[in-house]
Amino acid sequence: MTHDVAALAEELTAMAAADHQSSVHANSDDPAEQLAWRRLTARHGDRLSEIMDEYGWPTAESVGEEAAHAAWLIAQHADRQLDVQRRALHLMQQAMSAGSASPRDLAFLRDRTLTNEGRKQIYGTQIAGVNDGAPVPWPCEEPERMDELRAEVGIEPFDEYVARFTMA
Repeated sequence: MTHDVAALAEELTAMAAADHQSSVHANSDDPAEQLAWRRLTARHGDRLSEIMDEYGWPTAESVGEEAAHAAWLIAQHADRQLDVQRRALHLMQQAMSAGSASPRDLAFLRDRTLTNEGRKQIYGTQIAGVNDGAPVPWPCEEPERMDELRAEVGIEPFDEYVARFTMA
């Protein structure tokens, strides 16, 4: 079993590296690059689904910190596979209740899933667009509590978060 888990950790980490390399094409003007990104994330989403079937949620305890974060990234980018995102969210929530998942990662995945469902997000992690050079979040359930809710899960205030993306 330990060999399986080591191989799984390696596979998840490699998938995240491929995701990271390809993610620059997610919003490319080149349809071929966009398609390559969509195919990659769909393939990864399918594989994550198989992994969840076999192992449940890959926690830091089972596969290590880096591979656990990689599993989250794959779920986060499975935008056209809501079933995979919902299942990952459910398994991550269970893992977090047991102290085995990152509240921050879970918050990002919850917001991503909600916005993909066309619903309001909670933590303001998903950006809808840019208005006068400033990133604007997708609508939030409680916009006045957004920074308070973010603080509870270890996410910096919205203004600090978007400052990293704002073009000077």
